[in-house]
Parts: sequence; structure tokens; C-alpha cells
Amino acid sequence: MSTISGCSDLEIDLADRRTGKVRVSYALPGNTRLFLTTDRLSAFDQIVAVVPFKGQVLNELSAWWFENSRHIVDNHFISCPDPNATIGHTATPLAVEVVVRGVITGTTSTSLWHQYSSGARKIYGYEFPDGLRKNTVLPHAIVTPTTKGETGEHDEPLTCADVVSRGIVNRDVWNTVQNAALALFAHGQEVAQKAGLLLADTKYEFGLASDGSVMLIDEMHTPDSSRYWELNTYQARLDSGEEPESLDKEPVRLALDAVGYNGSGNPPVLDGAIISATTQRYISAYTRLTGRQFIPGEYPVQQRLKKNLQNIGAL
Repeated sequence: MSTISGCSDLEIDLADRRTGKVRVSYALPGNTRLFLTTDRLSAFDQIVAVVPFKGQVLNELSAWWFENSRHIVDNHFISCPDPNATIGHTATPLAVEVVVRGVITGTTSTSLWHQYSSGARKIYGYEFPDGLRKNTVLPHAIVTPTTKGETGEHDEPLTCADVVSRGIVNRDVWNTVQNAALALFAHGQEVAQKAGLLLADTKYEFGLASDGSVMLIDEMHTPDSSRYWELNTYQARLDSGEEPESLDKEPVRLALDAVGYNGSGNPPVLDGAIISATTQRYISAYTRLTGRQFIPGEYPVQQRLKKNLQNIGAL
């Protein structure tokens, strides 16, 4: 065990290290974990770039959303001891990705627009009429689950009925998850609209706490997990057939799409201007949504973490 400087001498278990695409976590006493958020950016389940201050935005913006959504559903967030670190309750993740979509958009195989433009009219169990345009706001938000690797092909599209009938999640838990996801999305849309943004879609991850209750985990309404568009130019761009102005990782998505990268092999090296544009979008999303000034943490992140969270070898 070791202690974290500046974090009330919390003890962490160095042997219990879990490394994800953009996070590293360590066990803490009392069924809690320390989550460190990096600047790595992923797409197609691959690390495709490093975006300065991305990790700080994800960490601090998620913490803000968690604090402001407890009235909807419980979540794992406890505290934020460092710009790139969060302490949270542990939970057993549900083996399903919960995506809520308010717009018909996207280019990947699981997106509504990709499937619709390929001729499908019944998607994720919902019926869609003919004649829809890309990037059109739907009459109401819909829950569109996909599998994780634990339960079948990764990102396999499911209907809500599939989630229960295939035993991925039991009916009572899934009903709670669906209702919470839609309520969280509606809350996110309201906050985004006040900030002059349109929340097009988002991904939530839910888990079960030790007592079996449903808990929101991972990150929430960040530019990595959500698609934010500028409201003041949205309609004009829709009418002209242009892509909406975004405040998410769309510059990276478009750059990868332009060279035909789909996750196979090594990702292309992205131009510095694309990385810079993505950083600015992340920071702008934070400041506009929270109303707070973004105060960059000491950089490089690794050096600051070694000072603030000493002896953990986090990154």
C-alpha cells in the first residue's frame, strides 16, 4: 500500500491497477477507487491521438455533471483531488453500452444515419419514416443499446427487448437504466441549450453498487462521450447540407474518415492543427456548460501527477 500526498493520506493498492483506453485506476479502502484521466483520445477502440488538457476537461466536467445530476440517479463520484483524478465508489459495470440519441446522425456502423442511409427503416427496434435528412432532430430521444465484448460482438446493435430477453440485464434493472438515461439526457439537453448548444447524442455507462442498486459510472456528458453542436448555426447548416459546428472530437472523427481509417492497423498521425482545434473545442465545452473559467493544470500531466499523487506510477 502507498499514500497519496494531499489526499488525506488515503492508501492505494499499487497491485490493483486497471488500465483502460483513457483511464488508469487503483483500489482504495472502503470499496472506492482512484481514477486518473489521461489525454489519450480513442476512436474505433484504438488510441488515435493525444490531446492536451483533454483528460482534465473530461475529469472536471464529469465531476460537475455528477454533482448536478444526483437528483436523477445515484453515481459513483465522491471527490476530485487533482485536475486529472477522481475518487469514486466501485461498481460492477453492466455488460451493455447505453447510448441515447436525439438526432439521426453519425457515420459508424452502429449510428442511426449509417443504418438509415443503408436502407434500414427499423433500427434498434424503432420504426423510422422515409425521407429523413441527416442530422435531423428526432421527435423524442431514444435509447439505443449495444453490447460490450463480454456478451457478444462488441458494439452489436440491440433493441431494449433484446437486453432483457438475452439475459444481459434483468428487466427491473433495465427499466431503471432506461428511465434514468432518458432523464439524464433531457437534463443534459436543457443545460446545453442554455449554453447555446444542442446535445445530439451521448453514451452512459451504468453499474450495480454492492447493494445491487443502479449507479451511473465512468464519465458523463463530456466531449468524448457526447456530441455537442452549435445551436445558432445548426438550422442553417442543416438546410445547406453542411455538417453542424461541433464542440466535441468531430475534427478527429472527420480526419480519420477522410483517410478511410476504420480502426484496422495503426491510426494515421493527425495534423497539429486538428489536435489544437480539438483541444479548443473541449475547453469551450467545459466553460460554456459549467459557466466556470478553465484553469489548466500544470503540464505535462505526468509530472504534476507524480507531485500531487506521489508514488503511484500512474501514467
